[in-house]
Amino acid sequence: MDVEVRGEAADDAPRTFADLQKALLEPKRKLPKRLAQIAAFASANPDDVAFGTAASIAKSAQVQPSALVRFAHALGFGGFTEMQTVFRERLRDRIPSYQERLEALRNCSEPVTKAGVLFDGFASAAEQSVATLRDRLRPEALDEAISLLASADTIYLIGQRRSYPITSYLNYALGKLGVRNVLVGSAQGNDPETLSFARPTDAAIAVSFTPYASATVDHARSVAERGTPLVAITDSPFSPLLPAAKIWFEVAEQSFEGFRPMSATLALSMTLAVGIAERRNPT
Repeated sequence: MDVEVRGEAADDAPRTFADLQKALLEPKRKLPKRLAQIAAFASANPDDVAFGTAASIAKSAQVQPSALVRFAHALGFGGFTEMQTVFRERLRDRIPSYQERLEALRNCSEPVTKAGVLFDGFASAAEQSVATLRDRLRPEALDEAISLLASADTIYLIGQRRSYPITSYLNYALGKLGVRNVLVGSAQGNDPETLSFARPTDAAIAVSFTPYASATVDHARSVAERGTPLVAITDSPFSPLLPAAKIWFEVAEQSFEGFRPMSATLALSMTLAVGIAERRNPT
């Protein structure tokens, strides 16, 4: 059964989804465990929060429905329904038939082999991931990140496990574009020594997703402590990379059969690489 206990809404309660995301960042260290769990779920699944009932959302987030009300109150809303309205507002400017068109395209395609089913699933996941990133990406943050990275003497690229292909691509692309960079991830295990050369006039890009690679988190914290500005690419406002990051991007890669294509992350990385080169050589 849905639960709704209304209180007085605060004057500074978030009125847009962008404001809500900022509000989630401000008190993240003070939120109780269950409320932080809801915040992480809501940030990663805003459409589910927009259209679900309190009961269905609570079940997906693995909390009690009453916790959703406490979460709404913690953000300054009078109740859960008022908070849900903000999640629905973010959909107002989106094309209503976009998802239907994707569904129609998929329904027209009838793969007759297992390989066809796999490709259709991964292609759909990639489409959804890129569409979500396009919807959430703030152009001003992208421009700020490119300016920061373009002014760096050297760019350190930090990533482990499934994020390593992203930093490896950045290493390749930036090198081809004439941008000095260092790929962190040596088989000799001397990454801490490599990062010890980072200076405030340099910059770093760290990439990590749930479950976060501990080495990436440690390296990100290390360069930040040295005064080197860090740009983070991650999947949640509660990522352990955020405390060290000057600028961060949220990328929610959709999965198919438990595997996540890195299409959106690669698109963002390509944008950063080419944008850095263009900013350094405007003519």
